[in-house]
Amino acid sequence: MKILSIGDIIGKPGRDAVRTVLPAIKSNLNIDMIVANGENVAGGIGITASTAEELLHCGVDVITSGNHIWAQKDIYPYLDGRVPIIRPLNYPPGVPGKGYITIDNVAVVNLIGRTFFAASYDDPFRGMDLLLTELSPDVKVIIIDFHAEATSEKMALGRYLDGRVSAVLGTHTHVGTIDAQVLPGGTAFVTDIGMTGPLNSIIGDDNQVVLQRFLTQIPHRMMVANESKVVFNAIVVEVDERSGHSLSIERLQRVVDV
Repeated sequence: MKILSIGDIIGKPGRDAVRTVLPAIKSNLNIDMIVANGENVAGGIGITASTAEELLHCGVDVITSGNHIWAQKDIYPYLDGRVPIIRPLNYPPGVPGKGYITIDNVAVVNLIGRTFFAASYDDPFRGMDLLLTELSPDVKVIIIDFHAEATSEKMALGRYLDGRVSAVLGTHTHVGTIDAQVLPGGTAFVTDIGMTGPLNSIIGDDNQVVLQRFLTQIPHRMMVANESKVVFNAIVVEVDERSGHSLSIERLQRVVDV
């Protein structure tokens, strides 16, 4: 089967790009499942019920998130409902939502890294170890969105889980990396998928606002860049459904006018 995983979608430009390109990509590449990181779809930070529905209407099957999942409080009730939105598995016990979802014996898991984050999260390595003991033996295909800052932490998790999951796909830094590969044990890996957002921007945000923060060290309210050209970054993984091992991994990038 083929699984498409879309990098961090940034605000309305990112949502417009998904709506513009996703139907043709799904049809032309015979995609079976679409996963998208949606933690920045609502004005560049967080996700709302309406923006989640917009992604699902475009054909997204599972929405993953990260450290901004709590930014828009109206999404909280949906995290415990039937809408296929997941938050990182290794948040402390008691928070709303779930860390993974299983659809047709395919498990999509969300994890968050600990290195360089101000918050204290539970261990993603041991958290995944525990989940692997709890999943049904019928679940062979396991896709992980690892939302993390450090390239070394992402690589370490990929090596740690090699042969035990189908894919470890990094998100969060918004800059796609060139190391897409199938590891020796059969796990597809990339350090970061990249973003789906304004091309002429600084990781999706307005150039001048970001530059002012760096030049003055005075906090400024961040805003999504107002740019008609949008880059769509995704990863396509082909998985053997019987073994759960990946057969190939391919980077997909489109620049579109929205």
